[in-house]
Amino acid sequence: MNMEPINLKKLASLLHLSISTVSKALRDSHEISADTKKRVMDLARELNYEPNPYAGSLRKFKSKTIAVVVPDIINNFFIFAIKGIQETAHAKGYHVLIYITNENPEYEKDVVRHMTNGRVDGVVISLTSPIDDTEHLMHLQEKGVPVVFFDRVAEGFDSTIITTNNYESAYNGTRYLIEQGCRRIAHCQVSDKISIGIDRLNGYKKALEDAGIEVRPEWILTSKKDSAHDATLIENALLQKNAPDGLFTSVETHALITYDICRKHKIDMPGKLKLLSFSNMPTAHLLKPSLSTITQPAFEIGQAAVQQLILALEKPARYIPEKVNMDSVLIERESTGK
Repeated sequence: MNMEPINLKKLASLLHLSISTVSKALRDSHEISADTKKRVMDLARELNYEPNPYAGSLRKFKSKTIAVVVPDIINNFFIFAIKGIQETAHAKGYHVLIYITNENPEYEKDVVRHMTNGRVDGVVISLTSPIDDTEHLMHLQEKGVPVVFFDRVAEGFDSTIITTNNYESAYNGTRYLIEQGCRRIAHCQVSDKISIGIDRLNGYKKALEDAGIEVRPEWILTSKKDSAHDATLIENALLQKNAPDGLFTSVETHALITYDICRKHKIDMPGKLKLLSFSNMPTAHLLKPSLSTITQPAFEIGQAAVQQLILALEKPARYIPEKVNMDSVLIERESTGK
């Protein structure tokens, strides 16, 4: 018999099940079949798997503090999401600690590892990019610290996920540019490794395919989280001989870079280039030309995330992890010819 400590990830791998399924089976969830529960429990006993005795609702000490982990606050989306989290948490008597990872996966791991010492009761997190493993998050779950993901999420966890309809928003945004007369549409993505980047890219591609427009790999621009690199990437695309007549950016920072490039090279917007961006920037209407945006319900996402976390903390018997998908809104302004 193997006497070495074993975690949820290893248990799930040996059983060829998701971590979420194993976690639910160990909690005797009604969502898991009796046969699967038996398989999980039998192997857990065989391998001496011992959940933390203070996990979940059995944790005796409550700090009344929630941690919020975000990749940056340059993006207005995260500013509004944090406001939603703070207001809701404060109304429920919770303090909020905010951690900004600055897109550094190692710092995120280090921060999360220190959250098992009882300093916080639960965590609301939007993942950094790229993130190659989620061992640190699994460790939190094993220690009974509930986690709620928002915007940039991890699959396979027994946790609530709050996000927006990224695929549909990107599809509709690209289709809108096509309806405005664009046929050469470039897409600037925040990452090709995280869920929102993948979903938005797929929505963009599908809209082009449905319109009979070729998907050109050289017009899929992937950010490196370096403003100088991203500016060069966008500039090179817009100055080529057969340049894009439409640009769809995943974050507002890339839209602002595009404004600078257009001014520098006297590219007429929206005459020569139509620009659409995911953005929660409150000054979008003040830009010249005003920026057309796909605006996410960031404040409401923050509210929903912390409400779910508090439910998991205060009423664990009623808490069922779920996927919540909120709609974004396309706001037409001058940058797309409105």
